[in-house]
Amino acid sequence: MSPSALRDAVRGRLPEGLEDLAALVAIPSVHDPAVQSLDDCHRVAEAVRVAFADLGLEARLATTADGSRAVIATHPAPAGAPTVLLYAHHDVQPAGDLPAWTSDPWTLTERDGRLYGRGAADCKGGIVTHLVALRALLDVHGTFPVGLVVLVEGSEEQGTDGLEQYVTDHAADFRHVDTAVVMDAGNAAVGAPALVTTLRGTAFVELRVRALRGNVHSGMFGGAAPDAIAVLVALLASLRDDTGDTTVDGLDASETWAGLPYDADRFAADAGLLDGAVPVGSADPASQVWARPALTVVGIDAPAVAGSSPSVQARAGAALNLRVPPGVDPATAGELLVAHLLRRAPAGVEVTARVTGVGAGFRALGGPSSSAFRDALAESYHPAPVGSLGGGGSIPLCATLERAIPGVEVILAGVSEPTANVHAPDESVDPSEIEHMALAEAIFLAALPTR
Repeated sequence: MSPSALRDAVRGRLPEGLEDLAALVAIPSVHDPAVQSLDDCHRVAEAVRVAFADLGLEARLATTADGSRAVIATHPAPAGAPTVLLYAHHDVQPAGDLPAWTSDPWTLTERDGRLYGRGAADCKGGIVTHLVALRALLDVHGTFPVGLVVLVEGSEEQGTDGLEQYVTDHAADFRHVDTAVVMDAGNAAVGAPALVTTLRGTAFVELRVRALRGNVHSGMFGGAAPDAIAVLVALLASLRDDTGDTTVDGLDASETWAGLPYDADRFAADAGLLDGAVPVGSADPASQVWARPALTVVGIDAPAVAGSSPSVQARAGAALNLRVPPGVDPATAGELLVAHLLRRAPAGVEVTARVTGVGAGFRALGGPSSSAFRDALAESYHPAPVGSLGGGGSIPLCATLERAIPGVEVILAGVSEPTANVHAPDESVDPSEIEHMALAEAIFLAALPTR
């Protein structure tokens, strides 16, 4: 099959794919009943199911243990051909601070060649990449040259293990899969293709402090009464040293990254550091974000500045996210973090901490399918060289697939390069990344050898 024919087909199908992306972004599919009704999640799941059914796949919805609905779409393999699993997820992070968005997060909006909206890159852009690639294959080939299992998750952002449990419980339904393409990562930069070879594991910990029976007047009691917020701040401060390295008792923070480097200036630009600021930590940025543990405070319970009163606070709390390199058990790391915090509880102050969720890390083993995908990336992005990246985020399903499907080769790619601003205001995707990644996937699927 001619790569040039596929290139033309992908280019021709891209406008339809971007229309799909706009329709998907318009549905605020946040799978968290504490934030909103799950009706939108169910609506987007059905829209995704229909999109793959329209390609001729047998598509259904599967309700997982956490109540999310995964889309499972299948197509039998031609005689002797391998079967490839294509993954993405249709749930998204909450929009968060709406005034921080330049445009409505639920309306796909073009600015300076990029498309802005929640989920545009993470990971509705991944869904559309699969759709464009498969449509192009049908245009050129008339059918699919491999067997397909499309798996689109409904609660990846919540880390509630719904799909991982489903795959574990229904492992027999997936054991014929030879290769899994997880379209939930990204390149080093726009036009700089790479495969992600490692993912950090993650542990979520909830920290609570109770210092008094109730709030008291800061003038009458401040200075002698224990202050829950002050205790919380001291506990959080113990989790980083003066260089910015994460310091959890018993957790090694000395590894270094041996793959593609992450230039400090480029990291500063990608992360939006302020003028004159430099990346924190005792090692280079690649090691800090891909090879070492990282503790982030993702939420704090304390009075807001506006409307606050001069009181010593009785209670405070924080939500903590700990990322650990592959090979470190996130459940063990989470318990180390809990023990670290409890060990530093002041006398007479109640400090509680508990692990609320974990996700396994991952290290790609490589193999012939990975090599074939690299070749496809090189063809699609020519003449740019293909690199290898670490992934600071976590995709627990990768480890689950390796456990459930003996011998499966997992490939990590995607459209959310560093400037995509995923999980933050003004998330965006460069449509050229969808085009090039869809072409690479189509070339890869067309070129896989028969058994």
